[in-house]
Amino acid sequence: MTVLNIDKLISNFPLLQQVIALEEVVWFNPNVTTLERGLPYVGLGEQDIHDASLRLQRFAPYLAKAFPETHVTNGIIESELIDIPAMKLALETHYQQPIKGRLMMKKDSHLPISGSIKARGGIYEVLTHAEKLAIEAGLLCEGDDYSKLLEPEFRNFFTQYSIAVGSTGNLGMSIGIMSAKLGFTVSVHMSADARAWKKSKLREHGVNVVEYEEDYGVAVEQGRKEAEQDPRCFFIDDENSQALFLGYSVAGQRLKQQFEQQHISVDKEHPLFVYLPCGVGGGPGGVAFGLKMAFGDHVHCIFAEPTHSPCMLLGVHSGLHDEIAVQDLGIDNLTAADGLAVGRASGFVGRAMERLLDGYYTLTDEHMYQLLSELNQAEGIQLEPSALAGMPGVIHVEQNSEYLARLQIDESTLANATHLVWATGGGMVPKEEMAAYLEKLSV
Repeated sequence: MTVLNIDKLISNFPLLQQVIALEEVVWFNPNVTTLERGLPYVGLGEQDIHDASLRLQRFAPYLAKAFPETHVTNGIIESELIDIPAMKLALETHYQQPIKGRLMMKKDSHLPISGSIKARGGIYEVLTHAEKLAIEAGLLCEGDDYSKLLEPEFRNFFTQYSIAVGSTGNLGMSIGIMSAKLGFTVSVHMSADARAWKKSKLREHGVNVVEYEEDYGVAVEQGRKEAEQDPRCFFIDDENSQALFLGYSVAGQRLKQQFEQQHISVDKEHPLFVYLPCGVGGGPGGVAFGLKMAFGDHVHCIFAEPTHSPCMLLGVHSGLHDEIAVQDLGIDNLTAADGLAVGRASGFVGRAMERLLDGYYTLTDEHMYQLLSELNQAEGIQLEPSALAGMPGVIHVEQNSEYLARLQIDESTLANATHLVWATGGGMVPKEEMAAYLEKLSV
């Protein structure tokens, strides 16, 4: 691990002074490049996403029967794409800034089974592992009707194996619910910031929840140690998993199809800006990869983080990636945005995607609560705090003339832009918990 000279680091990267002071910051990456130049650093390509999509198709008959809420989509786990015109007006009033383009929301907050973006990657990795075990045991072939996984022999088979994961909440929910449904013994190691209701829901599904007084990093490390002691235990590594990453990436082609259905163009004259809340980076990184593969250089992905947990901004901006944590700068990593409460970013995602991500910004918990309340009032949509992190992104883009000039986007092109806020969680939040969120800050 690198020995850090913090004074020298701040001297080399003056923006860190504001980061340490917990001020909201915006940084547009000057090193962003084309998909063609950036793709080799990812180590994955179109075929990998296609294979992931086919795997989800194979499991669709099983999911449609195992989880009735997916029956309407024939077992495909997907979310709505909607316009939010009333929220656009609310943002224009809030920031005293006109928004020239179209403002939309991707409601991964309401994905079936686990109610967050983690239903993409987490469920996909569990299914990938289950398929591998069942095929190796001669119980399953890729040409089978996968609804046969509901038969008792499969459940009896999977009970011989266990799965472990460390989580701030939502990843644990998706992995815990899916693993338990298949029959795996599953342990979710939950960090101190994980919500009590998420722990309770997991226990209702028969999941072993291990609680820690420390943050996400400790929960992950303990989950990894548990798995190392049991050859039949599979550890799902949110920091480094390519399977998780690919599960998220399938969102790109699916969004492209939704855009085509709604006659929304994405090209040089119609740029797409996507704002993604970021914790350790796997979810937004995988989605961003899928978006870049679907839309090429016409999509611009921007990550949003809490002022108290700016791990990806810190890692990419300094070039140190997972060799630096926010705690190294004296930042406490305490935030109401539990899904984003991560001190050290994924080195895999940071290094793979740094040339393909346009920018990063931070916002305070108070700011998220205010936006949560405004969205509820304007659109009647209720999200958890972390899911609001993407909402101010459109303001930062439209205010930054230097960034727009670099992209060669003028006023008329900006008027044709689509701005997409990726809502990451909130669909399963209990009513009393949501009421408490809304009481935090009334607009």
